[in-house]
Amino acid sequence: MLTWLAAGLWGLIAGGALVVGAAIAWWIRVPSKIIAGIMAFGAGVLISALAFELVDEAVRTGGPIATTIGFLAGALVYVAANALLDRRGARHRKRSGHQQPSEDEQSGSGAAIALGALLDGIPESVVLGVSLIGGTTVSPTVLAAIFISNVPEGLSSAAGMKQAHRSAGYVFGVWGGIAVASGLASLIGYLVLDGVSPALIAVITAVAAGAILAMLADTMIPEAFDRAHALTGLITAVGFLTALAVHLAGE
Repeated sequence: MLTWLAAGLWGLIAGGALVVGAAIAWWIRVPSKIIAGIMAFGAGVLISALAFELVDEAVRTGGPIATTIGFLAGALVYVAANALLDRRGARHRKRSGHQQPSEDEQSGSGAAIALGALLDGIPESVVLGVSLIGGTTVSPTVLAAIFISNVPEGLSSAAGMKQAHRSAGYVFGVWGGIAVASGLASLIGYLVLDGVSPALIAVITAVAAGAILAMLADTMIPEAFDRAHALTGLITAVGFLTALAVHLAGE
């Protein structure tokens, strides 16, 4: 298979996990504590992938200074964009309870939530595309981490959307659109960055990693702790070790 096509397909598959999670939440009433536990596990998986795949690779190819600058830049851009969307109604977009506002309660919140979901998914997708540069296969650890974390993201957020009386068309339109956008972001990431210097790829990877970590701290972990409380840390640790095992198995 052509590598650029593989990049798009892997991004679509990873983004499709959001649709899977949304479908589960729409048709099955999942207890909030179960959702929180899955969210904590997914957060641990992503943290592990950041540490042992993305940041480690960025440091080895771009150096610690470039990695640090890129990482902080990614976190800063994400936090700034997230703060803007928060004021427009997207603050609780990953919450599974009644925290999300309806369109009647805050006009424009539906669009803000959709944009927030897109903001959360793009860095992950770019990383998938970049991971194919110079190789023939996608990083199994990164792919598994993104897929595993996307299921609870879609599940929790869709449950909250349903509580806010969003329509099925809106819910699946958002997540279907994000899945397609994830595939395009992965494809574009590969096409745009293929052939550039390893140092620049390292910086881009660090930027994406910083944005992903900021997303975890701002959205996924608060939702997990809100419901799972004292078990959050333990479940997150199990997720971390699971991704570490995948990483070690692939070496």
